[in-house]
Amino acid sequence: METGDPLISAATLKSLVTAPDMRVIDATWFAPFMNSPKTGREIWSEAHIPGAVHFDIDEIADTSSPLPHMMPDPVKFSARVRQMGIGDGHRLIVYDQNRFFASARVWWMFRYMGKTDVKVLDGGLAAWTAADGETEDMAPIVSVRHFTPRVRSDLLVNLKDMEALVARGTATLLDARPPGRFSGRDPEPRAGLPSGHMPGSLNVPSGNLLSPDGKMKPADELRALLPNTSGPMVATCGSGVSAAIIALALARLGHWDASVYDGSWAEWASDPSRPIATA
Repeated sequence: METGDPLISAATLKSLVTAPDMRVIDATWFAPFMNSPKTGREIWSEAHIPGAVHFDIDEIADTSSPLPHMMPDPVKFSARVRQMGIGDGHRLIVYDQNRFFASARVWWMFRYMGKTDVKVLDGGLAAWTAADGETEDMAPIVSVRHFTPRVRSDLLVNLKDMEALVARGTATLLDARPPGRFSGRDPEPRAGLPSGHMPGSLNVPSGNLLSPDGKMKPADELRALLPNTSGPMVATCGSGVSAAIIALALARLGHWDASVYDGSWAEWASDPSRPIATA
């Protein structure tokens, strides 16, 4: 059973970062529509927390899927993270240089693969440097470790699951996209994809969960933005990345079992026969 805060402060990480069982992961990633001049890996190579390895959600993914960065099978995931020096018994800290955009996704991926001792650095690298944390540009030397995946299938919702949930209306569906895309007023960044939302969804823009300084809002503020229910909750977004920010915020409130619809809107809206709401 996971408990406590899924986030860690920069000050706390500074006291733990050199511990032999600690592994730090830079999950910096930019969506194509952000038009970033550099990739996440290039940003990592210029400056990162000492010892941090880079996790590329587009590479550690099911690359056979037509959808972007879908969850890979346990064999591929295990093989990749072992090569990164991440193994059983390690405590993991994931951070981002693009707010929480992919660090929350990587946190969720490790949890799906059965890793419970994983936290996200609140505020990412910006918070680390503001706390006078050092950075380096050298790739760490790592040793291959053994990683045992123990898949938690309840944390991932696939298309068949989502179709059933929408039809029954038995789960709380939380959409992390901006209001304009959720309402159908603004276009989707993916060409040819209509905007709108799955019937019954609630709009919880992921940006609303963060403070201006890039840290996640405190629990009392999150409670006013997120539903409090004992029933199943599913987070969704454009392609399964920012949805994990909702899952992270829910975990901060003690709701550790919220799942993520991996295919999200990129999958749902690709078939015109599926229902789309705009009201």
